[in-house]
Amino acid sequence: MLSYRHSFHAGNHADVLKHLVQLSVIDKLQQKNKPFVYLDTHSGRGIYDLKSDEANKTQEYKQGIFQLVDQQADAPEIVKQYLSLLNIQPGRALNQYLGSPELSRLTLREIDKLILMELHNNEINVLKSNMRKDERVAIHHRDGFEGLCACVPPKPARGLVLIDPAYEVKQDYQQVVKQVSAAYKKWATGIYLIWYPVLASSRDYSETLVKQLSQQGFKNLLKIELAVSEQLEDFGMHGSGMLVVNAPYQLDQQMRTVTDWLLPILKQDEHAYAQVEWLIQPE
Repeated sequence: MLSYRHSFHAGNHADVLKHLVQLSVIDKLQQKNKPFVYLDTHSGRGIYDLKSDEANKTQEYKQGIFQLVDQQADAPEIVKQYLSLLNIQPGRALNQYLGSPELSRLTLREIDKLILMELHNNEINVLKSNMRKDERVAIHHRDGFEGLCACVPPKPARGLVLIDPAYEVKQDYQQVVKQVSAAYKKWATGIYLIWYPVLASSRDYSETLVKQLSQQGFKNLLKIELAVSEQLEDFGMHGSGMLVVNAPYQLDQQMRTVTDWLLPILKQDEHAYAQVEWLIQPE
């Protein structure tokens, strides 16, 4: 199914959480002077125009990244890095939002590599243009679920993969479990970042996804979840989460600091919450 366009949702509260986790893991990997590979299974276009009709139809960015514009002073260091990459400055208009491929491209060193996958014909063409023919970047026009197992283990066999499908259909949840489990058997040392939405109760499968991934025999599994409002019955995404397989040392502590800072800024009502917990404790 190819009706999903992230242009409608770029910069929302889920993007903020996802990209802060992503940048935190990249920062951990860069603490060693060894090359690594960043893989993205559902890359999208990489850069999003916040002045576009799509972005302003939903205006989700106003309850996400826009809430952080004037909050740099007391922000955790990884948040300051994130805002710097987005070129956010108090009093300055924010006209675009950077997706996960571009945030990674700007952050990775010359010795590192990126493998980006995108299936949609229009999105893949824009992605190629946005990556500016960077020689570190390999772009694959393919289904990210199929491409995940085909592309691991990468060379070098050190790195992370971001898996964030649209979850437009229930089968996406099943595919995430199936493909991550299969990829882990081929590349057990990789770090897997799995994003998921927390939707209205009638459409929410997040608990099932989390439970099933907790049963796959991973060495460790960290859950990071942030909800900004009450969970409705029929419509809306009130929160989102990241599951981190092979979470780096002290990532849990870093993300508790980040979510404690984010929660009062992004919360929309008294039902908002943040959770950082080990589902599988590190050995």
